[in-house]
Amino acid sequence: MPGTVTSPIEVVQLTPQGVWLAYHDREFFLDHDQFPWFREATASQVFNVQEISPEHFYWPDIDVDLDLETIQHPDRFPLVAKSR
Repeated sequence: MPGTVTSPIEVVQLTPQGVWLAYHDREFFLDHDQFPWFREATASQVFNVQEISPEHFYWPDIDVDLDLETIQHPDRFPLVAKSR
């Protein structure tokens, strides 16, 4: 059927500010300031998302995995980067 969602996880929109993600009957916004990996990714890389376990998502083309808790509460999980 056209318009039927076959996956519980789907990127529904890209904006200059971030990514809109639909999961079951809810939508979440992944702001580029809090989720910078999506800023430089191509649309096809961002739209290629998989649910690898319940509430755990993976973008294989950019090697990013996030769980629903991190998406809902990014302030609880500050980004930490280390130089090599």
